[in-house]
Amino acid sequence: MRRRILLLSVGMTTLVVLAFAVPLVILLRSTTANESKDAARYRAETVAYYVGDRDHTADDITAYIQDAAKDWPGRVSVKLPNGSTLGDPPPGGVPSPKQPPVNYNDGDDDNKKGPPKIGEADYRDVGGGTAIDVGVDTRDGAASVCIYLTADEVYAGLVPRLLFLIGGSLLVLLLSIVGAELVSRRLARPLEETAGTAERLAQGDMDARAPTTGPAEVAKVGAALNGLADRIDEVIAVEREAVADLSHRLRTPLTALRLQVEALPDRASAEELNTQVTSLERNLTAVISAARRPQREGRVPHCDAVEVTRNRAAFWEPLFEDQGRELTLDLPSPPALVRSSAEDLGAALDALVENVVAHTPDGTSARITLTREQNGVRIVVADKGPGIPLGAGERGRSDRGSTGLGLDIARRCAEAAGGKLSIHRNEVVLTLRTSTGA
Repeated sequence: MRRRILLLSVGMTTLVVLAFAVPLVILLRSTTANESKDAARYRAETVAYYVGDRDHTADDITAYIQDAAKDWPGRVSVKLPNGSTLGDPPPGGVPSPKQPPVNYNDGDDDNKKGPPKIGEADYRDVGGGTAIDVGVDTRDGAASVCIYLTADEVYAGLVPRLLFLIGGSLLVLLLSIVGAELVSRRLARPLEETAGTAERLAQGDMDARAPTTGPAEVAKVGAALNGLADRIDEVIAVEREAVADLSHRLRTPLTALRLQVEALPDRASAEELNTQVTSLERNLTAVISAARRPQREGRVPHCDAVEVTRNRAAFWEPLFEDQGRELTLDLPSPPALVRSSAEDLGAALDALVENVVAHTPDGTSARITLTREQNGVRIVVADKGPGIPLGAGERGRSDRGSTGLGLDIARRCAEAAGGKLSIHRNEVVLTLRTSTGA
């Protein structure tokens, strides 16, 4: 998002800079040309005053324009009244003045006094450049002074101005990038944190809360998300408490049932029923424990998968020894925290190991392997039995006389922990996501 805001800001600034820069380039080009022409006109008038002085001969004029050509841009030339041309004329030569000033030979003494009379400057395009012609009255008649500028000389001062304009435009763009970066950070950072909070809430971390800082609109979104999280937290707490309360109420009729079972005269039936009642009571206790888990462990439970696996293997080891089986453990040394409670993970492992015991012949060995992955833990329960039939992972389906719920229990445990259950021919793979902390 920050990149999009930055690109949008830079793009808009670029369009604005171009909108101003193009007319400025045209204006600078026109201004530079006008300044060059005005400077050439002033130099042409200076030469005209020198040519109009009655004391200056043709040799003097030639020497003067040669010296001037060393310091001035352009080619300077003079066309005398007798038609001869001095200096370096432009392509096509120097024309006669269109409006000759008053001639010295008109007989008026006032015309012979003061500075020479010069005419208006005439501009014309010649050979890709510009010629500036100025007429002047001399004692021998009207003369014409011409300064010819090539196109490069006309626009000689344009490059520095364009460089200054380009530098200013780049500075504006740089400032816009810095400003856009600051604005994008101010806008995007709270939004990114809010999005991260939403992801954590989706993963079950109901303690996550979004920031309420930044622009008013972004802060409003964060506050709304926090309100939603609080409401979900309240609903979950009330719902689980209700389940726990309901489960607790069932203990009273369950106790009465146990007393009635114990009073049965048939002790064999009584023992069998008492076993079922004990199992039902244990399940009710597990329901109450699970319902109250948010108050004890937080919204995202966690446990050490290595320790739980080792404990469940120790629980099943005596039965394996009685049946002549070998149970091998391959566990890493450091703890491996996963997003599952110890009770849920233990129930899942019990279901998988129980399947091995129930559906393989005595003496069949089994192996439990736990490995770490990038974002999770992989637990593999494998055996050397006849293999798991196709479709065994479907809830309630079994072709061996069982309830068909064992693999489904393990699957729900994996999915609740952000993982999955994979069933292969001779192994079941339980993948769980790691927990961020205890």
